[in-house]
Amino acid sequence: MAEPNFEKELKRMERNGVITRAQFLQLMAVAGAFLMLGTDKAYAAKSDARGRIVIVGGGAAGISMAARLKRTLKNPDITIIDPSDRQYYQPGFTLIAGGVYGADDVWKPQEDCMPEDVKWVKDSVTLVHPVQNRVETARHGIIDYDYLVLVPGIQINWGKVEGISLETLGTGNAHSIYDHKGAQLTWPAMKEYAEKGGRGVFCDTYTKHKCGGAPKKVCLLSWDNARKNGTTDRLDMTYYTAETQLYDVPYFTTRLEEIYRERSIPIETEVRLKGIDTHAKRAYFERITTVDGQKTSTPFSEDYDFMHFMAPQSAPDFVRESGLSWTEGKLAADGWVMVDQQTLIHKTYPNIVSLGDCAGIPTSKTSAAVRKQVPIAVENLIATMEGRRPEAIYDGYAACPIVTDYGHVLLCEFDYDKNPKISFPFSLFDMSKEQWIAWILKVYILKPFYFQMMLKGRDF
Repeated sequence: MAEPNFEKELKRMERNGVITRAQFLQLMAVAGAFLMLGTDKAYAAKSDARGRIVIVGGGAAGISMAARLKRTLKNPDITIIDPSDRQYYQPGFTLIAGGVYGADDVWKPQEDCMPEDVKWVKDSVTLVHPVQNRVETARHGIIDYDYLVLVPGIQINWGKVEGISLETLGTGNAHSIYDHKGAQLTWPAMKEYAEKGGRGVFCDTYTKHKCGGAPKKVCLLSWDNARKNGTTDRLDMTYYTAETQLYDVPYFTTRLEEIYRERSIPIETEVRLKGIDTHAKRAYFERITTVDGQKTSTPFSEDYDFMHFMAPQSAPDFVRESGLSWTEGKLAADGWVMVDQQTLIHKTYPNIVSLGDCAGIPTSKTSAAVRKQVPIAVENLIATMEGRRPEAIYDGYAACPIVTDYGHVLLCEFDYDKNPKISFPFSLFDMSKEQWIAWILKVYILKPFYFQMMLKGRDF
């Protein structure tokens, strides 16, 4: 919590009359005490279960699973397969784009994050053979397992936006924070746009995706930068969403839509981005309309001065090629892993668990969701290893902290049924509106908790 800018931020909020120092310290003391309660109790009993556990993916879900399993099993045999040199705190990418974090504030060397005594194979998985209980890797050949934790993350399909590739992010002032470098390029462009004004185009995508609030945050921070400059009258902004509404959790939607209206940012629904001509600074869309059950699309284009976009996303290709994806229903098109939404156990192969961004479950893909999924997945995997029925239930909890301005966040917490699930101490506030305490959480608390607690398998 004691980040370099902490006292500076606190003094700014005091000057603005948002909080008093006493209020802040009291609330943080209560929250800190609550968050630390019971951490060690979960690991008092250890399991005698044995088996070779292979974890595919070394992101938030993979490393957290390894750390918890290591603490829970008396004789752990755990291998992580992941090619990364760095462990990124990806929720921080929007704060890089907003000029709050620096580029190096959101990552640590991957080797420093790996749990001790867990074998790390620095490689990529190319195929899973679930019947034979083995995985193929790019450089290390075949690796056998008894139990598989499938958490390879998400695949961003940049090529599905015509004219765009990962290497061209930022060209023609078309930006995306769904990449570390892309987030870095966004900040100077956002700052210039807020000063000069012009046409701003912001959009999401039509597939399930991680951190669905990110494009909304970039849009709102762009406006707030202009507010600080006194240049909002120079802005002409539109937010395009592929969904039928801006946000699908009613408890929070009312206020979010109200903020867009207050800032004169129109919202266009059922619109899909098809391509970007970065030379001409023109975005190409299609508007989807449904009449008598028949969908039709109408193409149109928008010129822009500054653009932030999201590319379509899916499970990594090898998941579908391995026969582990849904084959019917809404989750089939993009290859999401076919798991039970409550137990996180694969529907066909009971020795496979999957969670995180690649899991085919009807909730948001966020690190907050992973934090709640990991204990469930560990408990049910241990039950499976011990020959018991997996009975731990995941209720779909996810959280999306939508930054509305520099100092406030609309903290959206909800479950599968889109009902609010407000955590303490935020339950002391009206969380249907943006709050200063959620800004403190987002900027100063979640990142150190991610590296120091979540990746070490501890509850918070």
